[in-house]
Amino acid sequence: MSRVTVFCLLAASLALAGCGSDAATPPPAPSSPAAAAPPSGPAPSPAANPAAAGTQCGEVPAKDKQAKVTVRGGAVDCAQATQVVTEYFRKLTPAEAKSPQGPGPIAVGEWTCGSGPNDPVTTCSTEDDRQVEGTIA
Repeated sequence: MSRVTVFCLLAASLALAGCGSDAATPPPAPSSPAAAAPPSGPAPSPAANPAAAGTQCGEVPAKDKQAKVTVRGGAVDCAQATQVVTEYFRKLTPAEAKSPQGPGPIAVGEWTCGSGPNDPVTTCSTEDDRQVEGTIA
């Protein structure tokens, strides 16, 4: 081999080795205070102290009557169950209440509530299988 060929091979090897070492080094992490700050609190959860299925949580106003609130499943506590059913009856218009198909569906935050025609039970549920009922007494 000639000296020129050896020199070219050596130069090419060094150039490739230099390129390879940069690729192996990860980029520096962002150093902004916002990126380094820990979360301000725990991630939101469906309920901190869920009630057992079948738990009756009291009554809430349902237009001119009262509705008994019951947890039917999932991680729901009584405070959340009564809040959802109360908000449903607050949002329910007279026209929706008299609908031949039954009232609803009505969105209450992440919940969807409704019932069948002439059914005294309103069911509210979420996509993660939480369920509560409001039964007009």
